Amino acid sequence: MACILCVASLFLSLTKFSIGQREVKIQEGPLYRAEGYPVSIGCNVSGHQGPSTQDFQWSVYLPSDPTKEIQIISTKDAGFSYAMYSQRVQSKEIYVERLQGDSVLLRFSKLQMKDTGEYECHTPNTDGKYLGSYSAKTNLTVVPDTLSATMPSQTLSKKEGEPLELTCQATKATAQHTHLSLTWYLMQEGGGSQATEIISLSKDFILAPGPSYADRFVAGDIRLDKLGASFFKLSIGKLQPSDQGRVFCEATEWIQDPDETWTLITRKQTDQTALRIQPAGDFDVSITASGSPEEGNPLELVCLVVGRDGDPQLQGTWFLDGEEIAQIDAGGVLDLKRPYRVRASQGQLQVSKLSAQTFSLKIFSVGSEDAGAYSCEVAEVVRTQTGSWWVLQRKQSPGYRVQPREPAARSVAVSAEQDAVWEGEPLTLLCKAAGDASALSVSWWLTPQNQTTPVFVAGMGQDGTVQLGVSSPGPAYRGNKRLEKVDWATFRLEIASAMITDHGTYECRVSERAQNQAKDLQSTQKISITVKSLKSSLQVNLMSRQPQVALAHTFDLSCIVRANYSDLQLPFSIMWQFQPAGSGAFHQLIRVTHNGTVEWGDVLSQLHRKTKVSQSFFRSQLQIHDAAMEETGVYRCKVEVYDRDSVCTSGPARVSATSNLVMITVTFPESKLRVNSSSQVQELSISSSTQIECAILSRSAGNLPLSIIWYFSPVPENATYLKILEMDQTNVVKYGNEFQTPRSKQKFHSEKVSQDLFLLNILSVEDSDQGHYHCAVGEWLLSASGTWQKLETKTSGLTELKLKPTGSQVHVSKVSWTGNATEYGEADFSCSLDGSSSPSSLYSVMWYWSRGTTGESQMLAHLHYDSLLQYGPEESRRLLHCYRSSPTDFVLKLRRVEMEDAGMYWCRVAEWQQHGHPGKWVNQASAESQRMVLRVLRSEATFSSRICSSRPLLHFLVACPLILLLLLFSSFLCLYWKARKLSQLSVTAKKEKALWVGMRRTSLQKEAGEEDEGY
Repeated sequence: MACILCVASLFLSLTKFSIGQREVKIQEGPLYRAEGYPVSIGCNVSGHQGPSTQDFQWSVYLPSDPTKEIQIISTKDAGFSYAMYSQRVQSKEIYVERLQGDSVLLRFSKLQMKDTGEYECHTPNTDGKYLGSYSAKTNLTVVPDTLSATMPSQTLSKKEGEPLELTCQATKATAQHTHLSLTWYLMQEGGGSQATEIISLSKDFILAPGPSYADRFVAGDIRLDKLGASFFKLSIGKLQPSDQGRVFCEATEWIQDPDETWTLITRKQTDQTALRIQPAGDFDVSITASGSPEEGNPLELVCLVVGRDGDPQLQGTWFLDGEEIAQIDAGGVLDLKRPYRVRASQGQLQVSKLSAQTFSLKIFSVGSEDAGAYSCEVAEVVRTQTGSWWVLQRKQSPGYRVQPREPAARSVAVSAEQDAVWEGEPLTLLCKAAGDASALSVSWWLTPQNQTTPVFVAGMGQDGTVQLGVSSPGPAYRGNKRLEKVDWATFRLEIASAMITDHGTYECRVSERAQNQAKDLQSTQKISITVKSLKSSLQVNLMSRQPQVALAHTFDLSCIVRANYSDLQLPFSIMWQFQPAGSGAFHQLIRVTHNGTVEWGDVLSQLHRKTKVSQSFFRSQLQIHDAAMEETGVYRCKVEVYDRDSVCTSGPARVSATSNLVMITVTFPESKLRVNSSSQVQELSISSSTQIECAILSRSAGNLPLSIIWYFSPVPENATYLKILEMDQTNVVKYGNEFQTPRSKQKFHSEKVSQDLFLLNILSVEDSDQGHYHCAVGEWLLSASGTWQKLETKTSGLTELKLKPTGSQVHVSKVSWTGNATEYGEADFSCSLDGSSSPSSLYSVMWYWSRGTTGESQMLAHLHYDSLLQYGPEESRRLLHCYRSSPTDFVLKLRRVEMEDAGMYWCRVAEWQQHGHPGKWVNQASAESQRMVLRVLRSEATFSSRICSSRPLLHFLVACPLILLLLLFSSFLCLYWKARKLSQLSVTAKKEKALWVGMRRTSLQKEAGEEDEGY
């Protein structure tokens, strides 16, 4: 069902796209048009079927009867019009203009007030059925023509160069919002009915000159000013003869339609002002010559108008021995006579107008045919409305005789702005030829230092074609050179960035081909140029006033660049490099490029936020704040010098140099930490509490954080010190391994009284608390990388804690014992009390082990007075067994003795009695036994023990049977698969044999039957 719905939906969509709906659109209204002026209303139809050319019928609904349709015109029916419109339709005052087959315009040549109404555009149906819209309507309102443009008619006589001001008035009274535009025109005499636009103010209030007055408008000679609401003034600063004619202004009224387009509705012109321009006066014409009249040299004759003020329009004509050569009219149009037209096309002759009053005749290579008397004639003209020129006056210059001579030899001078330049500086060479002007070619050659063969550098032909030497070291270097022609005799070779290979002797060869000469004339001149190497004088020195810097202090390094060309102010980059202590490679710290970009390296990332680089011309300073130990190492700076234009072109470095090495060592600052080292003794009653002081006498500046570690050494004096607790530099408290029990943490706690006083509080002092106490104070510094550095550690004096005698004494058997145990066997140790024990006392025992007399002791087990058993190392739990054989006898059993269990064992027995309220047991006294020495003898290895003790052998014995079983199982599967395959082949063979025997028997029977039939 869902599939059928999808297909139906697709079919409806295709139908919708294939069958369009007819839609008629008419120009959006309301439209406002002025009486007496033409109007057009657009209409088009889309989405139709049938022929591409559709018919249109126009009707109107007048305001007097809005429901009555009055037919105007139809493209289909000539008799469609009603009587009130038929005469206007027949006279073509109303007609339909077809733009396309489906688009037309209804046009009125002259609107009448009665044409106001609602217009309907209708298209007859050409579709198979009615679908869509077939008509559209718009409103047209005819408004009175209220535009007025006035200017008094007059005749003015002016002289050339005098100013002119004319004012016209334009008013309108249209009820709708309209805009006004105004244009000044000039109707020239003899120009027909075509008027020339002078200047206009558009409906958008944009001021624009006419094409003929654009230059004068830019120069400020033409202006249009609006005076008040309705007056417009035309101002001409200096009149010209071309301004002669009749001047008038035209006002145009515009209205904006609903489609936001502006439409002209009225236009009015003023009366005309006749303007007569009297020329400024007489002028003279003269000829001057530049160049040499030698054969093959160029010659230029200049015709100059003298004594004529203003900006007249002049045309010039050249004559040779009275015959016309060429003419240039006032518009710049050139007319050459036939022989000279051919020479001009070949580039031998040029006639031009250099300025408004200057004409030029240039012969590029004078020959014998150019000899004679030259003259020019200048005529002052004005253009008529027909486009022709009207001559106001004409003058001719005196003759100028030209007699070509044979060419003379010319000299060449070579100069340089600097004969010694630095590498990378621009090198400019000038080659100037003397004599008369002529077409020259030039070539530059370089003889490198210590060589005799010159190398071609660059050349320029007479046609201006430039060729660069093929010996240049690459395209980039070829673009580095430029050869240009300054004037006809001067050629400039520029090397934008000189290289060492540009050092040597330069030779300029100037050649010219004189007319009718068999070979070129050549002149040469040489000059020596020195290019100094930048690297030869580049020195980089690295200095530091602080080779040793205290931790967290600031140090700086200065990289000083020295060069003899510092006045060139070449851009350079500075790279700071660092080799950490113990490393063999340098790494980039920071690089400041020549264009100001900062690039950080990939080491010591913490430097980004505490490094400052200040750079001036040929000097860079690296300042590192809050020095850390990781910044100890060797520093150096590398300088790369670039060309002056490399900031924009990103070119490679010209030269580079590396500084000397500077070792910076970051050391710990001297610590001022001092701790009270005096010793004291405290004698207390049992179960009382006490405080042990740790006093700071002095500390380093800045109140650096301190860490406090409290140590305890029980009686006897040669016992090792145990860490009770530690309060680190961040005030985090950690207890030692022997004080991790809740009872110990409750008994001992640290207190910070002030910045210089710390206390260790001991609650309910017992016999086991007797001993020596002291504190270790550490002074710390936090580096910028977030790591803590210890500056100093000081230890306080000892505080001995004693208990006042209570009468209780513990006597442990002091019998010496030395025994042997076999490896993997068992060993027992006994600890007994001498004498009778008090019935109100309970006893606890702690077993210790040490490898030797000086080795560190290790607690193995602790059997508390309440029989709670606590083991030391976790692995000892399964190997040890501690128990009480009687109230005063204790046993430690080693279940499986190892070789490393050899050493000394002893016990410490403590007496406990109730003190104060019931349930509070206090350690009254304690004593240690003698050291018991255990020697472990290596046992004889049996076969089973050897196997169990050797892991590889044990693994082999376990894995080998499994591998053999897998191999046997695989072999059995392979044999089974082969046997099954042979069985299948045997059955197939028997079936084939039986089939063959059956076929053979059938064949024999058939043959026997045929023989019987034969008989």
